[in-house]
Amino acid sequence: MTKDKNEANKRLIEKMEDLENDYGKTFSNTQKILLTTDGSITAILDVLYGKISLITLDQHFGIADESHAKLVNVEAGDEINFREVLMHKDEQPLIYAISHVPLGRCSEEICSDLLRADIPIGRILKNYKIESRREVRNIFIEKANPKLQELFKTDEDFLARDYVIIHDDEILMWIKEMFPVSYFTEI
Repeated sequence: MTKDKNEANKRLIEKMEDLENDYGKTFSNTQKILLTTDGSITAILDVLYGKISLITLDQHFGIADESHAKLVNVEAGDEINFREVLMHKDEQPLIYAISHVPLGRCSEEICSDLLRADIPIGRILKNYKIESRREVRNIFIEKANPKLQELFKTDEDFLARDYVIIHDDEILMWIKEMFPVSYFTEI
């Protein structure tokens, strides 16, 4: 194996270091794992807290504009499922997430589960044995908007990431996940 082939995570490590330098803070190992994992956040939270739950805050179909189409590599005008959720344990909010799923790329069963149930995407993919990979695109700090302030009862900054889930060489989903900078520091 050449050196280049052994540096697949170099970009993520550099992004994490840049974020820490820009923000002036060293983040906890758990925060770093949650921001950089190419696995399921749901599985990590289940291990840390026991089985977590999900509340769907909003879900609707919509027509992709140019910016949303670009996120999931479809044409503007294609139909997308927009989903907004809060992962929690015993009423304690853990992670806020937004997802965009092009309807033309998911099976009827997966689309049905996305619509009818408060099931995390990680569990849906596992339930249907979907072979996929996650590619983290960005790791960043986001200021709390009024919705986040209300959900988490804080106005502090949020650690955030966005990534795509790829199946059969196509983007199946785009996801953005966020949590307050004070979360996951003691675990």
